[in-house]
Amino acid sequence: MITVHDRLDRMVRQAQAQGRIPAVSVALHRADRPLWTCAVGGTGNDTPLDPDTVFRIGSVTKTFTSVLVLQCRDDGLLDLDDPIGRHLDLPAHGGLTVRRLLSHTAGLQREPHGDVWDTLRAPGAAELIADLDRVERVLPTGRRYHYSNLGMALLGELVARLRGGTWAEVLAERVLAPLGLAATGLTPGGRAATGFLVDAYSDEARPEPPTDFGGVAPAAQLWSTAPDMARWAAFLADPAALDPAGAVLAPATLDEMRWPLTTTDETLWAAGFGLGLILVPQPGRVMHVGHDGAMPGFLAAVYGRRGGDGTAGAMGCAVLGSSGTGVEVLDLPHRLLAAAAEHDPADIEPWRPGPPAPESLRGMLGRWWGEGFECVFFWHDGTLRARGADDPAGKPPAVFAPVSDRPDVFRTIAGREAGELLRLTRDERGAVVRMHWATYRFTRHQETFDGYDFRAGS
Repeated sequence: MITVHDRLDRMVRQAQAQGRIPAVSVALHRADRPLWTCAVGGTGNDTPLDPDTVFRIGSVTKTFTSVLVLQCRDDGLLDLDDPIGRHLDLPAHGGLTVRRLLSHTAGLQREPHGDVWDTLRAPGAAELIADLDRVERVLPTGRRYHYSNLGMALLGELVARLRGGTWAEVLAERVLAPLGLAATGLTPGGRAATGFLVDAYSDEARPEPPTDFGGVAPAAQLWSTAPDMARWAAFLADPAALDPAGAVLAPATLDEMRWPLTTTDETLWAAGFGLGLILVPQPGRVMHVGHDGAMPGFLAAVYGRRGGDGTAGAMGCAVLGSSGTGVEVLDLPHRLLAAAAEHDPADIEPWRPGPPAPESLRGMLGRWWGEGFECVFFWHDGTLRARGADDPAGKPPAVFAPVSDRPDVFRTIAGREAGELLRLTRDERGAVVRMHWATYRFTRHQETFDGYDFRAGS
């Protein structure tokens, strides 16, 4: 009998062989199963390859820096629409906002001043800032997505200044320690794989030189293991499961980070970008959220899975490889997550009866009409909800919360018309006879906008 782990193991081995990647380490995290790992190949040095082997994770580092920025916002130290120059003394580009830098829509050039990839010498933080008047804003702000390591480096320096420590100190104290990511850090330690460039026309694999990213560390410096990164991916997808007290970040803030602010390719809407996070939509209303990483000799892909049938809670996958050209690494976590959800789906929780809706709302539950279309209002898990009568299966409903001190007024907190008000109108007997949602009128029968009721004929 072929188990799901047999399937996943074969997928990893096939990717390692086809991609000619000296070492691949993979981990799959989910709340309802033990951690699954797979390591194929060799480290290229005297240490054995196993789940504890450390790899460079490159730009996955940006997700950590982005979380640190949102922590600062939640603590009242900044606003996302603040110009960064309000908090850092910059010789140029101080008008770029934190939000634009997080979403790579600021238009700032990709790298710091100088030929960093020729010299493999990154500037320190002070030099990076001093040279800002020598770098370009290559596109108008907000024009389109344009990836910038420089922009993320500035955000790392912003966090350090606001918190009164180095970026590395703040990261260790406020993210790595609370989430138990003990194998993640700025240096490889003694258990690291060697990073290679594999020759295109032979089997030769040559080690790439080690690099320290200096002042650009908040964009790409970190090293980690597959288990640590699978846990991190699970946090990005389902923070309440790994951080129920919100010690690192409130779930609502992660929701905000996951909202797409731009597409990465205007002709192929296959991926988007939120606040520091890459968003990769999958079939069946599923979203994979995380980041890819690349540094000389290494590729990494770290993604959590949200939504869809079979998806478990806290589901995250990390694929780390020791080849700078082994692009199979980048697609593999998406395929592994999909395969795990299909062949080992999350258990289905049985439905159980619950308490009734409040007496004041029972009479308004059921079918209503607005804009000529039918909606169903219902009570579930202690909240008022609504969905279109013809909505496809799996489309999340609208969810409402009462507005304090305003009887019969609700705020839409999720789904369709999020943020808008729902107002109930009652007759002299107290029955709800009309509703207004985002100012659109809802009635028990289908009506034209001027009030003609097809059932009543008037």
